[in-house]
Amino acid sequence: MKEKLLRIENLKKYFAVGKGQIVKSVDNISFDIYRGETFGLVGESGSGKSTLGLTVAGLHTKTDGDIFYNDENLSKMNRKKKVIVNREMQIVFQDPHGSLNPRMVVGDIIAEGIDAHKLYSGKKRQERIYELLEKVGLRPEHAKRFPHEFSGGQRQRIGIARALAVNPKFIVADEPISALDVSIQAQVINLLEDLKESEGLTYLFIAHDLGMVKHISDRIGVMYLGNMMELASSDDLFAEPLHPYTQALLSAIPVADPSNSRKERIVLQGDPPSPINPPSGCRFRTRCPFAMDICSKAVPKWKEVQPDHFVACHLYTKEEVGEV
Repeated sequence: MKEKLLRIENLKKYFAVGKGQIVKSVDNISFDIYRGETFGLVGESGSGKSTLGLTVAGLHTKTDGDIFYNDENLSKMNRKKKVIVNREMQIVFQDPHGSLNPRMVVGDIIAEGIDAHKLYSGKKRQERIYELLEKVGLRPEHAKRFPHEFSGGQRQRIGIARALAVNPKFIVADEPISALDVSIQAQVINLLEDLKESEGLTYLFIAHDLGMVKHISDRIGVMYLGNMMELASSDDLFAEPLHPYTQALLSAIPVADPSNSRKERIVLQGDPPSPINPPSGCRFRTRCPFAMDICSKAVPKWKEVQPDHFVACHLYTKEEVGEV
């Protein structure tokens, strides 16, 4: 049996945007993340995937729902346990430049968590900084330099070293390669995979590059306008996508030789609706080529339609009606 490290139940994160309007960035999402796996999370810009990751990591306060870590509810933990969990759950940010303090040298940036949790001091602290730099492919002498002296890929390695400094068990990687040159992206992905094995890590890997997500992820969740549309193993999702939105996303992945591709490009009409005023029923219905009457009237239920393959779509739950 696979062991659940994280369990997210009916998670919601809403933002007030003035005049009584609310953006439902994450709206009633439930899923599990197993120990030792990489869970990929994909979707268009504005789908809520980064908000979900930041909420799971504790950088946003949830509006409702529950997050369980090792079967313990984070919101009900005492202060001592919460400090331990805060150390074991770390994040690697999207922008490797903006996430590093330009006034601090790299060694002190990496040691922020070490100092906050009082893990090492003196000579051991310095040795730990050098060890972390070498783990991410940098040199000990880089500890005395400032972030602006490094390339984007090197700065992201510094961000990864900072996350590793406190011996985490779980890392949220929030689009860690989207700001990097294509030539550097594969190097960072390979580094993350190597560290997963050597450090025994579990990842929530957030990205919009489906090809890269397929490469690194064990399972993948697909989000649209704050809702989870589909969840399956990486192989199953790419072999047999069930939700029309997933099918459209996968059809847009570039192939080396389009003349030999069997898949037909699915072009979605229009833009995603405003998250302030989402459509009734299924949020994807205004762009879905298979939309039915029921799609505007009822929210599709989250259902396991194949073993470990979940989808929220009336094409698979026509006989069932959810709540509007």
